[in-house]
Amino acid sequence: MRELARSAVVVTLALTLAVGPVGAALGVAPPVVDPGALITNAPVAPPVPSEQRLLCSQPIWTGPAPVGVPAAQKALGLENAWQFSRGEGQTVAVIDTGVNPHPRLSVRPGGDYVSDSDGTADCDGHGTLVAGLIAGRPAPEGGDGFSGVAPAATILTIRQTSLAYQAKNSYRSDDPGAMSAGGYGTVDTLASAVVHAVDSGATVINISAVSCRPVGAEAVDGPLGASLRYAYDRNVVVVAAAGNLQQQGACKEQNGTAGWNAVATIATPAWFSPYVLSVASVEPDGSPSAFTLYGPWVSVAAPGSNLMSLDSAPGGTGLVNGTPQADGQVAPVNGTSFASAYVAGLAALVRARFPGLSAQQVMDRIIRTAHAPGSGHDARIGAGLIDPVAALTAVVPPVAKSDPAQGIPIAGPTPPAFVSPWPRRIGLAGALSCLTLLAIVLALSIPFRREQRRPLVLPGDD
Repeated sequence: MRELARSAVVVTLALTLAVGPVGAALGVAPPVVDPGALITNAPVAPPVPSEQRLLCSQPIWTGPAPVGVPAAQKALGLENAWQFSRGEGQTVAVIDTGVNPHPRLSVRPGGDYVSDSDGTADCDGHGTLVAGLIAGRPAPEGGDGFSGVAPAATILTIRQTSLAYQAKNSYRSDDPGAMSAGGYGTVDTLASAVVHAVDSGATVINISAVSCRPVGAEAVDGPLGASLRYAYDRNVVVVAAAGNLQQQGACKEQNGTAGWNAVATIATPAWFSPYVLSVASVEPDGSPSAFTLYGPWVSVAAPGSNLMSLDSAPGGTGLVNGTPQADGQVAPVNGTSFASAYVAGLAALVRARFPGLSAQQVMDRIIRTAHAPGSGHDARIGAGLIDPVAALTAVVPPVAKSDPAQGIPIAGPTPPAFVSPWPRRIGLAGALSCLTLLAIVLALSIPFRREQRRPLVLPGDD
């Protein structure tokens, strides 16, 4: 009987591991875009009054002065790529924290959804760093070796979010539509900014901002999905950061690598991969950065660690590679935000080189010329590290045009059909309950069975 009870316990433990923690929700279907959710008449202004509550960030240069070509530029072979294209005639919208003017950057004002600027004010420094990686021009002879990917492109700056600003008379930080970094800005203002960028003549849009939510949470990004399709239908390439893992907040749980059934955290706009190029971050050796958020929607990867870019302080003329933190430490320029900038710059190069390509074809070319350690799609790095020279020179056979509204992705391999994990879990949970009850009954019956096996002793027996 002990062996039978022990076997029941073993089976119970095995089923517990198979079912997983109670309440752990995993799995999601690919997003469905409702074109009817599109909003096209939103004013280019803060939706509610805002005010600045934090001092502006002051990124700095740490260590000795920069010498030579930065490692990321060498890894991407940008000098060779510039033989074929430098992004001439392309306008890249940077929907971010704004972009401060810099002598090595061609900037066009695009408006402000945070405060009352024209978009050429960057209190956070983030947007200027992103813009520099996309389209920063080389230094004059004898200067540093830094350059953006598409130095002949123009930046259209649209300020949509800021950590330094908050809504007036409100300290709420749990808005389900808020950007995961915090501060001012929501997925609704991001949707409006995408539409505005398209209508303002952008040929490429970079979104280095993410809003995360756990699987099962209410979806609030319908208008954003519709705006991304609006851009795609008008032949605009949208590039989005895959997102960074956080110790706290909605982006803290990493996704699995087994497709849509392994998703625990949804990152928007990155997960709308039929309409965007979603970009992960890799280290110099090609491995996924520790902070990059996985997902079946990840399209490609680019360098995202220990980078440098243009000085984002007002009046800055040089470079920076770090941002001072509240604890006195200096954080390096890391994140999928900056990996996304490299891919947006590459999209500008491709558009200038092949002006007849559609947005779908540009995204397809970038994906199909990327390099991965293995074969096929990887939820960590998509198709792998981008290759600018290959994207500009390779012979890429045409693919049949598809409509993402019918569920056929454009920017990556077709995801497997979603199969809900809950029927299996419910069945296993039921079996687990039955076996647990059986084990308890068997354990409780042992004393009674022992009593029944005792010999019967009659009066007078020796």
